[in-house]
Amino acid sequence: MQPLPRASRSPTPSSKRPEPDRGFPPVAGPDARVLILGSLPGQASLAAGRYYAHPHNAFWPILGAFLGLAADAAYEERTAALVAAKIALWDVCAAARRPGSLDSAIARASVRPNDFAAFFRAHREIARIGFNGSAAYDLYKRQGLPADGRQLVRLPSTSPAHAAMSPAEKHAIWLNFLTDSLD
Repeated sequence: MQPLPRASRSPTPSSKRPEPDRGFPPVAGPDARVLILGSLPGQASLAAGRYYAHPHNAFWPILGAFLGLAADAAYEERTAALVAAKIALWDVCAAARRPGSLDSAIARASVRPNDFAAFFRAHREIARIGFNGSAAYDLYKRQGLPADGRQLVRLPSTSPAHAAMSPAEKHAIWLNFLTDSLD
């Protein structure tokens, strides 16, 4: 009996790399004093066209408690309250490839950071940057983005995927950061 011929691999058609996810413009007033940075909007946020749209993300409940605002208030009301409180919101990445929503899936070589030099020129009063999770902090540092004397604070991720800390612990740490930043 003759052996069967070995299977050969047929050439695979060249597949295009998926388009990168693109972030949103910053939410910021000219007198912002603190900047909160995420990594890149997740799939629920991208689909909704707004920051922190996943229903189980703790960001808006935490910020709502600080601002005296219902977490389910209209998005425009929530962002206006941020601006009025001198809190800016943005992401480290202007664009990056990421299948799904986990920060660990961001293809690091695909990261295109936002233009922080221009942002800080326009928002000179920002003295503290709070990072929503370690991934945002690590991306910022790896990209060599400017600190220019600003205090960088790594906060626990508000993502439902970050279950190592209780919601009450996250809430307390975030409220402490916000209170200290805006006193």
